[in-house]
Amino acid sequence: MTIDTKDMLNSILSSISRIDYVRPDDIPNIDLYMDQVTTFMEKELASSKRHEDDKILTKTMINNYAKNNLLPPPVKKKYSKEHLLIMIFIYYFKNFLSIKDIETMLEPITDKYFDTDQDFDITSIYKEVCELEKSRIPEFEKEIIRSYNSSKKCFDEAPEDDRDSLQLFAFICNLSFDIYVKKQIVEKLLDNFPDLLHSENTGVKKDSAKKKK
Repeated sequence: MTIDTKDMLNSILSSISRIDYVRPDDIPNIDLYMDQVTTFMEKELASSKRHEDDKILTKTMINNYAKNNLLPPPVKKKYSKEHLLIMIFIYYFKNFLSIKDIETMLEPITDKYFDTDQDFDITSIYKEVCELEKSRIPEFEKEIIRSYNSSKKCFDEAPEDDRDSLQLFAFICNLSFDIYVKKQIVEKLLDNFPDLLHSENTGVKKDSAKKKK
């Protein structure tokens, strides 16, 4: 079978252009029981599933997140909007980070901004991060096209019958390398996360002190 890589690429780009995030306004303003949480997540994140029978979140997963300090405990067996936003973060992070790494990243955020009386809270952070990520979609589309074009220049000397499949293999390897490198960067940042946070906070305080003078 001939691999139509152009159709495949168009399909990929189309799926990327449709990437969106769960808006906080779409989350009920009332606290939810576990069954209501899993039902909501299944509906809102269905487009991110690879296979129809994949589970977004299960009761066991949520209980494990709370047990491993990734998620603040529910109040009277109910989960708030902020709980659901943290769960969405976890859902995406768990695809490439360990439970320990996720805890390292989320703990300072939940400790300071979860269930706070401040105007700046988990919802504010979630919105800001999601808008930043969504703004990068055109950039990702261009990068994928560049990666595809690079792979089409490979294997000129390979047998013609094998060339398409080898170029597809090169395309996948090229995309995978991007993931590998970025994962390495994320892990190195998380290995030094507490020190980096302390350094950033100290820098802010110093800058503030200078302005006051």
